[in-house]
Amino acid sequence: MNESKRSFTFEEIFSQNEKRIHYYINRLDIRDPNEDFYEEGLFALWKAYETYEPDKGPMTTYFNYLIKHRLIDRIRKENNSKKKLEHFKLVNRAFFNDGNYKCGLGTNTTLKQSEDITAANDQLWSNLKQHLSENQWKWVKYFILEDLSVKTIAEMEDTSIEAVKSWGKEVRKKLRGTSFRDKIGWIIEDG
Repeated sequence: MNESKRSFTFEEIFSQNEKRIHYYINRLDIRDPNEDFYEEGLFALWKAYETYEPDKGPMTTYFNYLIKHRLIDRIRKENNSKKKLEHFKLVNRAFFNDGNYKCGLGTNTTLKQSEDITAANDQLWSNLKQHLSENQWKWVKYFILEDLSVKTIAEMEDTSIEAVKSWGKEVRKKLRGTSFRDKIGWIIEDG
C-alpha cells in the first residue's frame, strides 16, 4: 500500500464513493432486488482502493472504470448462465415435460394437457383401436399404454425392431391429422 492510500481509510473512500455504485447500477438499468450487483460494485470499489496507483491517473476515474466494468462482467456472466440453462432445458425437455409439442415458425410450444387423454379413458382407446391396423394397435398398447421398449415389443411379437418403429411411425402420422383426431374424438386445444 503506498503513502497516498494510507492518508484515506477504505471507510472514508466508501462513504465518499458509495453513490458511484448506485449510479452505475441505475445507468446500466440493472434490477438488483437481492443487492448482488451492489455487492459486486462494493467489491470493485475495494479492489480499486487496493490497487490504485496515483501516477496512472485520477482516483475517481479509476473507481468509475472498475465499478462499471465489474458490473458489466457480472451481467455477461449471468446472461451466459441463463443461456446455458435454457440450452440445457431445451436439450433435456423430454425429462422435464411429457414431450407433447407443437412445432411451427421455428418454435416449439407445449400442448395443453387434456384430461380426456388418459390410460383410463376406455372410450378414447376403443375408438382409436377401431381405426388402426392390428400392428399399429399393438404399438399403442405396448409402447404407449404399457410403456414397453421397442426392443421388448419386437421380441414379444417375433419381428424386427424396424417393423415396430414403422408401426409407431404410422400411428404418429395418423394422429397428426386433424380429421383423424376428430374421428376418434381426440380434441387438442392449442395453448
